[in-house]
Amino acid sequence: MTQDETTTEAISLLQDLGLQEYEARCFVALNKLPMGTAKEIHEISDVPRTRVYDAIRVLESQGLVEVQHSSPQLYRAVSISEATQNLRQKYASRIDTLETYLENTDVQNPDEDDHVQEIWSLTGHDAIESRTLELIENAESEIALLVVDDEIMSDALFEGLEGAIDRDLSLLLGGQTESTAETLEAELPSTRVFETGLHWLTGIEDDSEVAISRILLVDRETLLIGSYYPDGDESGEQAIFAKGLQNGVVVLLRRLVTAGLPQIKDPAD
Repeated sequence: MTQDETTTEAISLLQDLGLQEYEARCFVALNKLPMGTAKEIHEISDVPRTRVYDAIRVLESQGLVEVQHSSPQLYRAVSISEATQNLRQKYASRIDTLETYLENTDVQNPDEDDHVQEIWSLTGHDAIESRTLELIENAESEIALLVVDDEIMSDALFEGLEGAIDRDLSLLLGGQTESTAETLEAELPSTRVFETGLHWLTGIEDDSEVAISRILLVDRETLLIGSYYPDGDESGEQAIFAKGLQNGVVVLLRRLVTAGLPQIKDPAD
C-alpha cells in the first residue's frame, strides 16, 4: 500500500469512528508533524485554512490534539496509543448508550404463528459469524454444525462450542474433508465428529461457482446455511437463516442436512 493509500484509508477509518472529514485530515496531517501551525496543517491536509481552526477545536475537545498558545499557535497530535485509546473509549461508550436505548425501546410482540414462515438473509462473513455465535449461545438442547469452508473455524466459534459443551448440550460436528474433521476433533475432543459424504456442497464436481460454507442446525428447528464464491474473498459470504419446525424451507433443508448427519434423525420423520 502506498503512502497516499495509507493516508486515505486512515482518514476514512477516522470518519467511520465519528470524525468529520476535515477533522480526520487535520489529525492525520498532525501525525506527520512533530507540531505545526494552522498554515502548515492546511498545506499538508488540503483543508481550507479557515476550517483548520474549527477542526482543531473539535480534535482538542476530544483529547486528540494539544494546543500551545503561542504566536502563532502550535498544535500537535497526542501519541498514537493515547489517540486510539480515546477513540476506543468513545466508540465503546456510544455502543453502550445505543444498547441502552434499544433495550428501552417498546417492541411490539406479534403472535407466535406470525413467525412460522420466518426466513431471512445475511450478507458478509462477520455478520454471518455473529449470527452463528448467537444461535450457538442461545441453543437449548442440540447443535449440529457442518463445516465445509475451513475459514469459518475461528477461535470465537470454538469458544462458543465449548460453552455449549459446558451447558451439557448435544453436539454433532461434521467436516467436509478428513482434515477438517480432524481439526474439529482436535479442538473439541469430547464431541462427536464425522466426515460428511455430502460432496456436492463444495460445488467442485459440477463446476459450480457457488459453494456452501457452513450449515448450522440448532434444536432441530433453526437453520443457517452459508454460501460463498470459492474464488472470492470471505467478506462475500452470504447466508439464509430460517426458523420454525413447520417452516417449509426449514423442513426441506433439514432433511437434506440430516441425510448427511447419520447420528441424528429428522423429527418430522
